[in-house]
Amino acid sequence: MIVHGGVFMAKKIIVTGGAGYIGSHTSVALQESGFDVVVFDNLSNSNISSLDGVAKITGTRPEFINVDCADFSALRSAFMLHRDAVGVIHFAAFKAVGESVANPTMYYRNNLNGLINVLDLMREFEIPNLVFSSSATVYGTPAVLPVTEQTPLQPATSPYGGTKVMGENIIRDTVHAYPQMHATLLRYFNPIGAHPSGLIGELPNGVPNNLMPYITQTAARIRPVLNVFGDDYDTPDGFCVRDYIDVNDLARAHVAALNYMLSGGDGVSVFNLGTGRGLSVMELVRGFESATGVPVPYKIAPRRAGDVPAIWADASLAERVLKWRADTPLSETLASTWRWQKNQSN
Repeated sequence: MIVHGGVFMAKKIIVTGGAGYIGSHTSVALQESGFDVVVFDNLSNSNISSLDGVAKITGTRPEFINVDCADFSALRSAFMLHRDAVGVIHFAAFKAVGESVANPTMYYRNNLNGLINVLDLMREFEIPNLVFSSSATVYGTPAVLPVTEQTPLQPATSPYGGTKVMGENIIRDTVHAYPQMHATLLRYFNPIGAHPSGLIGELPNGVPNNLMPYITQTAARIRPVLNVFGDDYDTPDGFCVRDYIDVNDLARAHVAALNYMLSGGDGVSVFNLGTGRGLSVMELVRGFESATGVPVPYKIAPRRAGDVPAIWADASLAERVLKWRADTPLSETLASTWRWQKNQSN
């Protein structure tokens, strides 16, 4: 807490992309932990209704500013209004692997310009702490599993992954040049699930690019069939293997990262965020059917450009340093996802 004029005030956090899937869940976790949240979002792949859900869950609606992080002038005006923030969590970015392969310059232009603008404005307004939404894609196709934070970074298999590798390097160079700034790079594995209330969840615009909303929309008969991209990978059942982490566990990690920096963590820190368990696409589909009792019709489609055969995390460093771990049972995660989907269908 900060004392201002004899009154205790919550520490303010700017959340870029805060109306999105992970951003809205993190806004809940922040507010439940006593932070004052301000959301910057241009609603290009999110919905303002997510903040209604945040308000219903927490009793407080985050302040919202409709702004594009790639628009420096507009973003500067937004930062000027909230120059008393103690940190920024930067989610705002395009995030679909396949789309990035088809339109790479759109991804590089948006994701990197947005990050650079945020960093420049954090310096200008002396906001010291950044939590960056990175990704397991920085590991490319790893030679050894599970991956740790010391696993060598491989060439990115997609332009989306490339923006995360470049983004991490831009942040490191910036913090090196301006040591009053601190950053935590959180390398996500595969977030799935929804808030247990069913009030917020993943709500993509148009056809989903991520697996879980495609599963739930197929189960709800919004989509006729789930396309499973490739069944001939060198994995136990031939399907891609991923580390699926509950989005609420992921959200808590951002609070832990902020508290770590606010309590003295400095420089640039890197943490994997995953469960430490690999699960194939088909195991996830079968798990959903088992948790909900709802069948998911599927067909095998050709492999998708940019997909890695298998990857999962060693997240023990985050457990030791941040005192965080992913502990939501998969059955609960899948049930919450279906609850969210049914609420949308209703």
